[in-house]
Amino acid sequence: MPLRTASINRRIEKNGAALHRALMQRVSSRGEESEPSEQERALAEEREHLKDEKARRHDQALQPRPKADKLVRTHHAEPKDKDKPKARKEPKQSKDAKPGKPKPTRAEKQVVKAAAREAAKQAARRKPKA
Repeated sequence: MPLRTASINRRIEKNGAALHRALMQRVSSRGEESEPSEQERALAEEREHLKDEKARRHDQALQPRPKADKLVRTHHAEPKDKDKPKARKEPKQSKDAKPGKPKPTRAEKQVVKAAAREAAKQAARRKPKA
């Protein structure tokens, strides 16, 4: 599983924002030439520490990962005895099968359909006597 660097990135981002706020506060109150405040020094030190941690995690992620040992079988299944003859089963008696209805073929179905269509046309042509 890769090492997480996203959490470090977010912490560096938040630290950078806090450092910027501290810097802007010092510049607006005392000017650019003044010494950095204690808070500003602590934030800069923490930022360096976070960047070192990120680099360490990145280097560790590039290292080869340990692999699991190969599975070694310690027990092999025993072969079955082939000397014993198996008892033969007698074949089952087949039941007398009834002959099924012959199914109509595709051609026969089409002939029946065509005849039905013709009958429908003839019925439509004839007008009922009123």
